[in-house]
Amino acid sequence: MDWYRVLRPLVFSPLAPSPERAHNQAMELLQGLAQLRRSATGRSMLANLRHWFTAQAPELGQTLWGLRFENPVGLAAGFDKDGVAAGAWEQLGFGFAELGTVTLHSQPGNPQPRLFRLLPDRAVLNRMGFNNQGAAALAERLAALRPSPWENPNIPIGVNLGKSKITELEGAATDYLGSFQLLKDWGDYFVVNVSSPNTPGLRSLQDADRLGEILDSLQQDNQGQKPLLVKIAPDLEWSAIDDVISLAQRFGLAGVIATNTTIRRDQLQTKTLKQTGNPITAEAGGISGQPLRDRATEVIHHIYRQTAGQLPIIGVGGIFSAEDAWDKIAAGASLVQIYTGFIYEGPGLPRRIAEGLAAKLAERGWSSITQAIGCGHGSLER
Repeated sequence: MDWYRVLRPLVFSPLAPSPERAHNQAMELLQGLAQLRRSATGRSMLANLRHWFTAQAPELGQTLWGLRFENPVGLAAGFDKDGVAAGAWEQLGFGFAELGTVTLHSQPGNPQPRLFRLLPDRAVLNRMGFNNQGAAALAERLAALRPSPWENPNIPIGVNLGKSKITELEGAATDYLGSFQLLKDWGDYFVVNVSSPNTPGLRSLQDADRLGEILDSLQQDNQGQKPLLVKIAPDLEWSAIDDVISLAQRFGLAGVIATNTTIRRDQLQTKTLKQTGNPITAEAGGISGQPLRDRATEVIHHIYRQTAGQLPIIGVGGIFSAEDAWDKIAAGASLVQIYTGFIYEGPGLPRRIAEGLAAKLAERGWSSITQAIGCGHGSLER
């Protein structure tokens, strides 16, 4: 699986396709891979592929929200917005996959170029703007995937919900509810995304009153049927994070995803975006990848300690190795997600992380990944 490291200089060379074009090409390949499930020969090929990319480590398995996660490494939202590869992610060693962000109304997203690699920082700048085909299209795609036993994904599939750009902030609760109602039969868990910096005004929905209205609307319809989480920004003040925690507890949320991309620029080595010639401080969008790593881990620490470890956390931000994943699990994350690390490190990353986590458990004589969750918290250590 080190072939990607050999090819990486070509993938990131000036002659390579633009980041967005490269992403679209990868999704076309993965969509074709998912369609192999439709034939016996294809399923045999996929079984071999899964064996190659998946770590054999039963100690990494856990049950959370009534869902079985064979390992804690998931695909973060944003990679497969429309679920076209929903049937392929398990073959690449992921323990779960989160689709979206999806909105009630289909939308093209922001003008291109809108996706940039910041190579010196091992980061990505994106201002995609929730480009997706809409909730109804995703529901139709997942409905086609799920009915047949041989096509049903063996990993939990989450759905990340966002607000449509054409919907005014005052109508946000109705917009989120519309998407949820179309998709609730097909997702295993759902995420309220109010933290992307790429939809005007969206982050203001993290305000306690506005977020409370959205969560109340969703939970009244949900009636505890599906795990519902909220995804927060890394740039919130601690008091604002505490407000979100209080809302999560008040409305019986299943957990928190920490964190989305950051709007900070001060930690970057990149000073000018080559594609535009503009200072990086003048470019809109969120930063993901290594510059986000430490802050995301700090937020996980805070949420875990504030809730005494009683509110499950999915940790995401700057995970490029098993060590990065372990830091977030030790901080209190039950599960982790990757996106930018997957771009830089290639398709072998989920297996490398899983095997590295298993090795860390073995070093400590632990038999389950659940023993590691929050182990960096002293008196809260499990």
